[in-house]
Amino acid sequence: MTQGWGASMRRGTNLPRVGDFNQAVILDTIRRSDDGLSRVELVSATGLSAQTVTNICRRLLDLGLIAEAGKQSSGPGKPRTILRLEPSGRYAVGVHLDPAVMTFVVLDLAGQVVVRSQQPTPPVTDPDKIVVGMAEAIGALIDQSGLARERILGIGIASPGPIDSQRGEVVDPPHLVGWRNVPLRAALSEATGLPVLIDKDVTAAVVAEMWAGGPTGAGSFVFFYLGTGVGAGMAVRDSVVRGRSDNAGEIGHFVVDPDGPMCACGLRGCIGASCEPMALVREAVGLGVLESVPTDNDARAVDRWFTVLCECADSGDERAEQVLDRSAVRVAKAVSDIVNLLDLERVVFGGPFWSRLRDRYLRVIPPVLDAATTVRNVHGVDVVGTNVGEDVGAVGAACLVLDHSFSPRPSSLLIAG
Repeated sequence: MTQGWGASMRRGTNLPRVGDFNQAVILDTIRRSDDGLSRVELVSATGLSAQTVTNICRRLLDLGLIAEAGKQSSGPGKPRTILRLEPSGRYAVGVHLDPAVMTFVVLDLAGQVVVRSQQPTPPVTDPDKIVVGMAEAIGALIDQSGLARERILGIGIASPGPIDSQRGEVVDPPHLVGWRNVPLRAALSEATGLPVLIDKDVTAAVVAEMWAGGPTGAGSFVFFYLGTGVGAGMAVRDSVVRGRSDNAGEIGHFVVDPDGPMCACGLRGCIGASCEPMALVREAVGLGVLESVPTDNDARAVDRWFTVLCECADSGDERAEQVLDRSAVRVAKAVSDIVNLLDLERVVFGGPFWSRLRDRYLRVIPPVLDAATTVRNVHGVDVVGTNVGEDVGAVGAACLVLDHSFSPRPSSLLIAG
């Protein structure tokens, strides 16, 4: 038996009337294993009785969520049947709403992308029009996949925060003009006829890393998200840190450079005002690297100019290199505060802008972070890029649906009043 990525396995309970929880524990344990597990190994891993494991495995086989994958001999006695996740058992749709671009994916049960599409986010301030476009894109993607709709569990949306998770609303994201208290969950569910979940993009990225990222998504880590804005999602001991209102990770006003640019909040050197792509483009214009500054609301223009800035740095323009190196040091400051606060073992970078910064950040940040980490003599802190790829927001959105449907939730064991 090989347990996946060193993640902690959840334990079941043999108390009566908790079948759904135990089924989720069994499925989650099989999903996390690299090579599949036998029923005997599942008994050992989950603490459930042999009869309970046998009954649940039969049910999961009937549902098409797991499959038998041959026999394995481990000594004298009858060879054991290995059980593995059946990727085609169910599917989920993920939507990443970014101010510059919208990404759509269909994911299988193993977290692999079946089909994807992408389109620019329309430069309109009417959310209703964008919801219509989302629904049309989702319908086209499902048709392209060739999947029957009944095999699709639902739709997950990764949105810039803040969000109201109870109402399913996008509250007032700074880079989406006109999006104030928009009931996106209800609107998209009505438009598609499918159940919809909504979460912050940084939280979705953490869930993506945990579900589909392999070893980078295990244990305790921070996912530093580099998009039109910046944010951080956290996991501690394989559990996502969400906060009271599911809005954890709003780090835009972490002060990382007291002598840095003025922020709208009145302070200098907030990470949002210092390290978001728009801020870096402005800084490059001030140094003469770029010619003009796009307007704050033109996310696609910011994307284009940021690409030019990175190309200038890669070609050896010292002024451009200074801009990006300075941003890396500032980001390292913010990351070190989070790592020290939560005693994390890993920093994972990702998001739409990550690939353009990857080589530079992975060179500059680790030594700065190491010098600022208080537990460096106890354990190291790895700095890595996401294993999920640039679509981590959309993949995470779909993983929200898979996680909600199949991951064990101890709260389900509470007795209703």
